[in-house]
Parts: sequence; C-alpha cells; structure tokens
Amino acid sequence: MIDPVTNQARDQMKKAIEVTHTDLSSIRSGRATSALVENIIISVYGGSQKLKVKELATITTMEAKTIVIAPFDPSIIAEIERGLQEANAGFTPVVDGEIIRITLPPLSEERRQEYIKLARTKLEAGRIMVRQVRAEAMKHLKKLESDATISEDERKHGEKVVQELTNEMIAEIDTIGERKEAELLQV
Repeated sequence: MIDPVTNQARDQMKKAIEVTHTDLSSIRSGRATSALVENIIISVYGGSQKLKVKELATITTMEAKTIVIAPFDPSIIAEIERGLQEANAGFTPVVDGEIIRITLPPLSEERRQEYIKLARTKLEAGRIMVRQVRAEAMKHLKKLESDATISEDERKHGEKVVQELTNEMIAEIDTIGERKEAELLQV
C-alpha cells in the first residue's frame, strides 16, 4: 500500500531534478549553448505575439563561443535582434545576412562569482522542491495510517523509504551543482 506513495514521490523528485537541471543550463558558463538564448521571449510581428527564440528560429552553436540563430521567417530578424539586446544577457547579437551571430565574451572573475551565486540559489530551490515532495509523501503516509489503511510499521517503513529517496535525490542535485560550479570556474 505504500508503493504508490513512494513511486509518486520518486517521480515528483525526478521532475524537481529535471527542473533544476534546466534552470542551471540557462546559466552561462564559458561555453556557448542553445539554452542561453532559446527561452528568451521576443515580441514579434509588431508586438502582436510574444514567442520564445526556439519557436522562431533554429539555434546552433559553432566553436565554443559562438551561437548562430537562423529565423524561420527572415522578415523578423530585426525584432529578434532587438529582443536579444533587450534581454541584457551579457552578449551582443550581430545580424549577418539572414542569420544572427552571438559571440560570447570571456567571463570576468566577478561575473563567474555572480553566476556561481545564482547557481547555488537555483540548487537550493531544487533541494526545497525535493523536500516539499518528501513532506507531502510523509503527510500522505500519516493519513493512510490514520484511515487504518496501513499499520504504524508500514508507515514507518514508508517514511524510511521516502527519506532514503530524498537523500539520494539531494545528493544528485549536489553532484549537478558541483559539475556546474566546476564548469563556471573553468577559464
């Protein structure tokens, strides 16, 4: 009877890790990745629509420091460029014919430290999400016990399983964080 509770907790914790991983991928390290620009929202077609860059163009990376954006509709290239400039993400887009090139400048030590601080904040948010899932699972197990659906021993066993899951998932978040920090410190 505790398996559905622990399985649901595991699934929700894995989703929390995915969200954390996605959040961290949007933090700029020394390398160019499409994640740096794909979720920037651009106002296009005279402001009538607000879409993400990934919905408006193909995003590729060339070398380690260059991102190339090729709009599906070349008529909106100026609007995409303006939106990227307004995003103030620490780079300057340059229109080159029907594509936009973004060459990433090297990160200063100060900027690296800011990004590390931001990464730690996002990691803590991920840990909090995992702990919230744990709290919900524990509450659910107690409710099952009070409804006489499971015994006290089953509840305690379920709580132990949920706590082990929590420890495992938080360790995974910590590992992801260590990798991101190492990536940010790499010059």
